[in-house]
Amino acid sequence: MIALLGAWARHRGGETVKLYLAVPLGLLALLVAASGVAAITRGWVLPMSRRHVRAPWIYGWGQLVMAFALCWQLIFGLVINDPGAQAPGTLIGSVILLTGIVIMMVGQLAGGSWKRGRTP
Repeated sequence: MIALLGAWARHRGGETVKLYLAVPLGLLALLVAASGVAAITRGWVLPMSRRHVRAPWIYGWGQLVMAFALCWQLIFGLVINDPGAQAPGTLIGSVILLTGIVIMMVGQLAGGSWKRGRTP
């Protein structure tokens, strides 16, 4: 998807369009990474996910993998202009993104009991 958006940005002819795509994607990756670090270090999970997550440590690692994949796709989709490297790069980024989602699902399904006071 990022490759298509990058191609669209080049077609539209502007670095401005790339900037409109890069800034929100970079901020999203930063927020996901911050949430992953909070889950790993403190066991804190966003309120909308608390009921579902049983292993915050695993869930946090999945979020970090997902943030890395978003940055990977940002670089290969919008920064690198070589079509020979862009297509495999974004494909690898998609595989990494799916891996992060699977790790997050494992964090939701892993057997672990919540301890009171673990997450406010």
